[in-house]
Amino acid sequence: MSAIKDIFAKTGHKALITYLTVGYPNVETTLEIVPLMASSGCDLVELGIPFSDPLADGTTIQRASYHALRQGVTPELCLGVAQKLRAQVDIPLVFMTYFNPVHRYGLDAFCRDCSQAGISGLIVPDLPPEEGAELEDISQRHGLDLIYLLAPTSTDERINVVAARSRGFIYLVSLTGVTGARDRLPQELESFVSKVRQRARQPLCVGFGISTPDEARRVAKVADGVIVGSRLIQLIEGENPAPRVRSFVQGLRDALSDQVKDSDGT
Repeated sequence: MSAIKDIFAKTGHKALITYLTVGYPNVETTLEIVPLMASSGCDLVELGIPFSDPLADGTTIQRASYHALRQGVTPELCLGVAQKLRAQVDIPLVFMTYFNPVHRYGLDAFCRDCSQAGISGLIVPDLPPEEGAELEDISQRHGLDLIYLLAPTSTDERINVVAARSRGFIYLVSLTGVTGARDRLPQELESFVSKVRQRARQPLCVGFGISTPDEARRVAKVADGVIVGSRLIQLIEGENPAPRVRSFVQGLRDALSDQVKDSDGT
């Protein structure tokens, strides 16, 4: 069983997954905040490798990526940060990146170095499963889970393909569009998750647009995990972000735990 699958093997537990862009606003903040999130109840952290053309990301993460790139953050530096974090936290770390940086680095070399740095999986939003066979094979040989995404607009055929090939979990995009904190989640979210659930055996985790404990609680009623990114990026801006992040992550964790209690009738 992979480190990611271990998260979902816990009975009566909803996974809390968070995202940070490596090097935003600086590397020191990344090294401080990831262990803080782990100790506050986070189950897995996505480490974003900054890219110049992040098509799936909204303005918050685009700005973070641009700033990190201006600071000289590269895939090589991100691997070094991951290795340092691996020595500090026990939870799985996953890289979220785009295919171009992986291709330029070299697929086999990138997966090898990820494994050596303690990375457990990869999320590559612009890599469709129809074109992912090579990276799937290489990532599996290096013990990495390649996690695919599905959107509300995904066809039945695409859902079946992802259900057959995604490893670790399936990343469900809650809405059409890009990442970013929003005032509300779409009304069709529950039916979308249910539709995928009928075809997939993997855990289902929902991201994009989740920014409050109430939204996380709603998602946890139908999904196995909740993914929060843009709101955390906003919280680490400014001086002394640790108290804000700790309070927010603990609030999310409490909301997910309360939902499990409610569903159990306890």
